[in-house]
Amino acid sequence: MTMWIPDLSRHEGPRYAAIVEAIAEEIEQGRLKPGDQMPTHRELANQLGVTTGTITRAYAEAARRGLLVGETGRGTFVKGDLLDFDLSAAEDEALVDLSSNNPPPSAGDLLGQSLAGTLKDLSSRRGLASLLTYGPPAAGAERHRVAGAEWVARSGLKVRPEQVLVCNGALHAMTVVFATLCRPGDTVFTESLTYSGMKNLANLLNLRLQGLPMDAEGIVPEAFEEACRRSAARVLYTIPTVQNPLGTLMSEQRRREVAAVAAAHEVSIVEDDVHSFMLPKPPAPLSSFAPEHSYFIMSTSKSMAGGMRVGYLAAPERMVEPLSTSLRATVWMAAPLLAEIVSEWIKDGTADRLVGQRRAEAAARQELAARALEGFEFDAHPLSFHLWLHLPEPWRSNEFAAQLKRRGVLVSPSEAFVPGREEAPHAVRVCLGTPRTRERLEGALAVVREVLQKTPDPSLSVI
Repeated sequence: MTMWIPDLSRHEGPRYAAIVEAIAEEIEQGRLKPGDQMPTHRELANQLGVTTGTITRAYAEAARRGLLVGETGRGTFVKGDLLDFDLSAAEDEALVDLSSNNPPPSAGDLLGQSLAGTLKDLSSRRGLASLLTYGPPAAGAERHRVAGAEWVARSGLKVRPEQVLVCNGALHAMTVVFATLCRPGDTVFTESLTYSGMKNLANLLNLRLQGLPMDAEGIVPEAFEEACRRSAARVLYTIPTVQNPLGTLMSEQRRREVAAVAAAHEVSIVEDDVHSFMLPKPPAPLSSFAPEHSYFIMSTSKSMAGGMRVGYLAAPERMVEPLSTSLRATVWMAAPLLAEIVSEWIKDGTADRLVGQRRAEAAARQELAARALEGFEFDAHPLSFHLWLHLPEPWRSNEFAAQLKRRGVLVSPSEAFVPGREEAPHAVRVCLGTPRTRERLEGALAVVREVLQKTPDPSLSVI
């Protein structure tokens, strides 16, 4: 091939980083192929008007990310295919999933390249096999808890590493908390519409859920106060930042008010904060206003990768030991290898790059949805993976979801989010992240719009 000369005009940041991004882009687009030889350091430096040191640094970073490989005496080459396997389920071409609240795919292969580079780096370290032992304490290795405290701090909550427990994802962290704080038959406060995973967990642990009235900012403090006086519930589960399924964002003043009610009635707060990473400047966590009564949960599944089952639970220090006992009873310990990879990504900036991609793609998909659903009522945060679609008359939630399924599109009816036996609103949750391309999402949203404009098919199931 002719000598490769990248166009750096579209890549921001230091020159070496721009060169790495150009290499990744050219590989993704097929212009650089496995086995292609790269220009020598001096040749490329002369063409780009930079120092050979800049090229050396760029090639080293590209090799760390699994893009290039150097061979002594021969030069630098584009690395062969990173993966010879695919564990993901094949996407059903006849069915588009807008029901699963997954993050959108990473642009290019940043995720695969980052994983390959990190695994290569870890493989050169002494003591690698210790990541596959029963060695770490239940709460996690010290360096993994330090990384967890740093990740939690990005949400605005300052905690000591000793307050952090490493879990196998956010749902596991929730399991640990509720198994520790509650007994079978206890009642837990939630929002009037809550995460379906919380409903499943309540069934598993034999807990009752009591929904609290909400407005545009989330839980209504006066209603929470009244519920505390009338109910024996002493735990609140809430998602104040980009609520699931509604997408609401609780203001700082409202957070102070809710925290004050919880503290006055000695109600523990379990704050699910898996979406705050999407906001460049998220509000102060609810937990920061009642730190001695709060259990704060963050995850890496939404921000980095769904299969990266690493979550962080920040708790009052007095509760770390009983929580560790519950954690050990569920999985003995979180997987150290995954925790090590995530810790490296938090430290070396990979996590930030993945988050940047998530934000950009989420914003683009929300804009696409706004155009597709123009004229219909829905609620959404502009940097979230989902929206809450209000249905016009005469549609009911289950009927609408069933009609869409017959047209090849899956959405979640409101009944999936209602705690207890309260009346479900005439709405559905529409998730934007799962379709692998924007074009596929756009086609599915066009079907949603078509069905919104029609009336329900006559039911022949009841005679």
